Amino acid sequence: MIRWRKGEVVRIRREWPGAVELDVAVPEGECRALAYPSLVGHPEPGDEVLLNTTALAMGLGTGGYAMVVAVPNRLPQDPRGPGHLVKARYTPLQATVQGADEQDSPYHDRLREADSVDGMPVIVADLHSALPPILCGLYADRPGVRVAYVMLDGGALPAWFSMAAARLREIGWLAGVVTVGQSFGGDLEAVTTHTGLLAARHVLEADVAIVTQGPGNLGTGTKWGFSGVSAGEAVNAAGVLLGRPVAALRVSEGDLRERHYGVSHHSLTAYGRVALTPADVPVPELPGEFGERVRDQAELLAVRHRLVPVPVDGLHEALRESPVRLSTMGRGLEEDLSYFLASAAAGRLTASLLA
Repeated sequence: MIRWRKGEVVRIRREWPGAVELDVAVPEGECRALAYPSLVGHPEPGDEVLLNTTALAMGLGTGGYAMVVAVPNRLPQDPRGPGHLVKARYTPLQATVQGADEQDSPYHDRLREADSVDGMPVIVADLHSALPPILCGLYADRPGVRVAYVMLDGGALPAWFSMAAARLREIGWLAGVVTVGQSFGGDLEAVTTHTGLLAARHVLEADVAIVTQGPGNLGTGTKWGFSGVSAGEAVNAAGVLLGRPVAALRVSEGDLRERHYGVSHHSLTAYGRVALTPADVPVPELPGEFGERVRDQAELLAVRHRLVPVPVDGLHEALRESPVRLSTMGRGLEEDLSYFLASAAAGRLTASLLA
């Protein structure tokens, strides 16, 4: 059930493309809130706002904001221009966007018969937090490569929620963001993962695509009840479109839950059971008993996939130079180094495929 509050905007904390962070006074005190101006209007100090406070009540880490549902006295302008794709369909905030693949798009002719990404490497990862370290590993060995991010709808639906993606786009580490399925707010919109990958290749002219769900993910502690199952489906999409899938492992030494310690069961299930297309699986050469555990667990994927040992020397330094803050499940670089090294190893392997 949704928890509602009315509040008054106290101050604007910061803005980035598509989003505004606010402090809002509510009966219980002040809370941090997030507004998407193109959906709800641009709030200003003193404005009354209607808030959805469900995430705050649940104590969610990634999504720990109250969400502005409406600024009643400062509504956004009616949208102008073409667009027939409705996303977040049949919710109060459903929005119409123009899909790169729809008939009125300037790219429709380019995509209408497109059926291949021409061998483009497609790096697939479980969590959105893998995006920056993958790029760190890729650019450390292959600066100047053109990369597109294809955002699935298993986590956040608005791409605007990701401050990391906005910053990476700003500095040129991403040529663009493509939002697919029910996700929206990217530089390009697409109906499916398949047309998102085609748009990344043929519209953004990417050399590499990275596919993850948006910030946040859903897991139930069951074998199949987690949103990262879509990683396996993304491997299949890359293969069907004649790309070269690279399946990044979710590895953790900081998460002590048995199902996530070492190689997460998310990776083992998504790549071992869902992905039917062979992929390159970068296995980071981590030291000690933990490294042996990772290598032994990864062997379960060798039935279908190509396991590729990847040295991690120099990657720690590259990760320290990340242009955005590195964090996964509330843990920073030094708190779960193996997670970030495994993601960076996927970038390093992909760099070698481009040589």
